[in-house]
Amino acid sequence: MYNTMRITGLASGIDTEEMINSLMQAERVKVDRVEQDRQIVLWRQEMYNDLNKDFANFIMNTRKMFGLTSISYTGAFVSNSYKNLSWVKKATSSNENIAKVSTTAKSLDGNYKVEVDKLAEGVSLASGVDIRKSENNSGLVNKAGKIVDNNGAIIKDIEFTINDGKNDFEIKISKDEGITINDIVKTINTAKKTVNGKEVSLEAKASYDANIGRFFLQTTETGEDAKIKINVEDDISRYFIDALKLTNGEKDVDNEIKFYTIGEEIAGQDAVINFNGAEGITSSTNRITINGITMDLTGTGEFTINVSTDVDAVYEKIEQFVEEYNKLVEKTNQLLGEKKYRDYKPLTSEQKKAMEKEDIELWEEKAKSGLLRSDDLINRTMLNIRRSLYEKSAGIEGSYQLITEIGISTEKYARGSAGGKLVIDEQKLKDAIAKDPEGVMELLFKESNIDNVVEIDGKEVAQVGGIVTRVYENLMAGMEDIIKKSGTGENAELYRGVKPNILLEFVSEYSSISLLDKDILQYSRRIDDLNEMLFRKENQYYAKFAAMEKAISRMNSQSMWMMQQFMS
Repeated sequence: MYNTMRITGLASGIDTEEMINSLMQAERVKVDRVEQDRQIVLWRQEMYNDLNKDFANFIMNTRKMFGLTSISYTGAFVSNSYKNLSWVKKATSSNENIAKVSTTAKSLDGNYKVEVDKLAEGVSLASGVDIRKSENNSGLVNKAGKIVDNNGAIIKDIEFTINDGKNDFEIKISKDEGITINDIVKTINTAKKTVNGKEVSLEAKASYDANIGRFFLQTTETGEDAKIKINVEDDISRYFIDALKLTNGEKDVDNEIKFYTIGEEIAGQDAVINFNGAEGITSSTNRITINGITMDLTGTGEFTINVSTDVDAVYEKIEQFVEEYNKLVEKTNQLLGEKKYRDYKPLTSEQKKAMEKEDIELWEEKAKSGLLRSDDLINRTMLNIRRSLYEKSAGIEGSYQLITEIGISTEKYARGSAGGKLVIDEQKLKDAIAKDPEGVMELLFKESNIDNVVEIDGKEVAQVGGIVTRVYENLMAGMEDIIKKSGTGENAELYRGVKPNILLEFVSEYSSISLLDKDILQYSRRIDDLNEMLFRKENQYYAKFAAMEKAISRMNSQSMWMMQQFMS
């Protein structure tokens, strides 16, 4: 730490501090210039990162809006094919008490007749009687919730197995203080075992309602493969299972409740439907999807499904995408055409001290203006997007090959801009959707396949995706270039959400250091060197003035001695 405490001008009476400060201001100009240059680079980096964030959010938000991506339970982004989008077609059920229906883009318009013979069911067992012990009931569970035998003695050991149709799970409990019915419930619900190196859980769950004294056991799955089979070895455990009085609701020939028998296997049942002439279709669940039509069955009987293209919904989605795209075009055009004020340099710290906050903000607004004017990276990205809008896609098999055929075009090209905004001919687009919705969806959303080479107009070209897909891919290519130029800022995770490997080259080849980061580092080192030079220069000035003060002091001493001699 430098000691800068000095007392100057004692001998000469000169304001040495002010003189040196004036001299250093001239020297400080060199540092100010470098700091201004660094600030400009920092501003440019910030503007690049803001724009890249806008690119990423545009892709993420419009993908989500279209339903092209969803988030899994683990938080990962999952891609969805355009053929599975649920907003292209609408399906209605004539009887929602039997089934609610939905559909995807790949379903065909028309009416479908459905008959539900059976619903899918799992296995549900429950105590057919109150199993609580009382004065009038020699039950299984006492008031403390513990399991007791016929004589009311607490049971301390129980062991049995439950087979869920796939594996045997051992349920074994031993407690000196006695086993509670909730111990049984917890052990069943947490039962696991390792099968072929993989941990699996028992596909059945238990519960107990103390208010009614009933124990429940049911499979977590439905269908014929959902099963319950209980086996026991010892008499106490046999007594426990029998005393649960489990039943699935069946009755015997005398209309009496039929209780579960140890070793008996009870299975669920598959749903059985007839769909538009196809009979005997089975499903292990009550959600059945056929030709893109999903039926959630809730009852048996007949109903009809009507499927039709939702022209308005498709139009609204496309219109929303165009609006968001146009906002992006507007922002990039503003950056590329922004006026540059060359007389407005970044303010130095001394200049800021002499200005009001509002004045500083206005000054810096002009100083930042035009920093990305005619920027090659941004200009190239937007021009690539605009060009791709009019390219014919390889592998498109529908009615439409060009964006103009469905009523979408661009505004008149403005010289020096990155391209015009998109405009929609509403009637033409709606007519195209109504005529061939699959063709519109393919033209817009077909996935890319650059490994597949096909022939178009006599030329071999790599198959590229639909128009929206190409917009995304060109934006991602531009994002990668900007990342190499300016880094990721605080948006790395956002970028990975757009494309998992988008930072691969930046990390592997650039070591996560962008070109602007390198420039900023060089400026910082230059500033440090200049500040060190200023410190040495200031010390030199102080040393020289100190020598002057010392000489004047010595001269004053000599003058006083001579005066004393003359006076004597």
